Amino acid sequence: MAPGAMSRWTTSLSEARPVSYWLDDPGRPAPEPALTGPVTCDLLVVGGGYSGLWTALIAKERDPSRDVVLVEGREVGWAASGRNGGFCAASLTHGLANGLARWPGEIHTLERLGARNLDAIEETVARHSIDCDFERTGEIDVATEPYQAEELRSWYEEIAARGLADGIEFLDARTVREQVDSPTFLAGLHDRRGVAMLNPARLAWGLKRVCLALGVRVYEHTPALTLKRYGAGMAVRTPYGAVRARRVALGTNVFPSLVRRVRPYTVPVYDYALMTEPLTDAQLASVGWRNRQGLGDSANQFHYFRLSADNRILWGGYDAVYPYGGRVRAEYDDRPETYARLAGHFFTCFPQLEGVRFTHAWGGAIDTCSRFSAFFGTAHAGRVAYAAGYTGLGVGATRFGAEVMLDLLAGERTERTELEMVRSKPLPFPPEPFAWTGIALTKWALARADAHQGRRNLWLRTMDRLGLGFDS
Repeated sequence: MAPGAMSRWTTSLSEARPVSYWLDDPGRPAPEPALTGPVTCDLLVVGGGYSGLWTALIAKERDPSRDVVLVEGREVGWAASGRNGGFCAASLTHGLANGLARWPGEIHTLERLGARNLDAIEETVARHSIDCDFERTGEIDVATEPYQAEELRSWYEEIAARGLADGIEFLDARTVREQVDSPTFLAGLHDRRGVAMLNPARLAWGLKRVCLALGVRVYEHTPALTLKRYGAGMAVRTPYGAVRARRVALGTNVFPSLVRRVRPYTVPVYDYALMTEPLTDAQLASVGWRNRQGLGDSANQFHYFRLSADNRILWGGYDAVYPYGGRVRAEYDDRPETYARLAGHFFTCFPQLEGVRFTHAWGGAIDTCSRFSAFFGTAHAGRVAYAAGYTGLGVGATRFGAEVMLDLLAGERTERTELEMVRSKPLPFPPEPFAWTGIALTKWALARADAHQGRRNLWLRTMDRLGLGFDS
């Protein structure tokens, strides 16, 4: 990369604010008061992101008489739920390839349940008039190297032969560039119905509004500090009060679980994104992005990008940063060296947009597990349920996870709880320094594979056989 080009590209970042575009919203609702004093309830939900919000909402829909309390350590939607790209996917398994590799015997069931889950999200958004710019526009996985184009074509032929390609179309170089025009695009796989675009923060705030309307008691700035048995139920201590509940659902995801044995299953991986200023009509026409699909490229170190409601381009991904020790800290949310790298990649993809400026640049932690998709379980003799490890595809899958947690807390055998995916666990990450060393080696190997026609070295092939991975 020439120094002059780097200077030209980084100039586009000169006015970028280090805050999530989605959270930088004048319509952001005021937080609910913190909990003070003791309360009791039937169900306590810990966490005010998508996991907790969907759990509280569905719990009230299943039984309107159930007394539900939700506590959130900061404000609803402030963490991953307000910082992601706004891709709401039907996949419950972090993509079809991951699901087919891990659960081939139940992949058709998982795909059906995932499609039904996305339909239910769309229906909830419409029924409750949640203003979150929901658009079921689909997604295109694009190839930017010849070997990736060959892999996409082969993958399409494989899933078509297995009866898994409904709504999916292979696009050659000409047809993919008719959808979105980048000189780097060589092929694409277009999923027409399996992904929706939305405003992630407004989805979280809308779910909070619905929960309150249904009678859920929501307390913000109320971190849950301890979890202990109390008689036939559980007790959770907070800074100014306590909650006694018959059942507890944990939606804390990337943050340390109140069930200590769950903690080794996830690590925080920091992901970063840029948002441009709104494109003019001429700039939008130069890209030809008429159908507003989301896009992602096919490299191991991949980018994801999409249009906002006001025709900005969100451009994120590539770097996946694991901090030594696996700590979640605000100082990791801002990473100028990654922003500069992303800006360079953006203008390589869309050279016709040179001169566009970025208004926001931000990061946040993803709850990553070694199988890339959520895992579930119970503790304290079934009084507590948890779901975690969504690894970046939680915008949609957290609703499914909420239903699993409620099934488990009710002690019900359902189609969901009988899934091998639900009954099994990923391999835990090792303690430090082995976790950091292993992740660093895996990142190096993935970058090397991208630079060598996708060829996976012995380390990656070993990780594949062990069912271990690292991804954002």
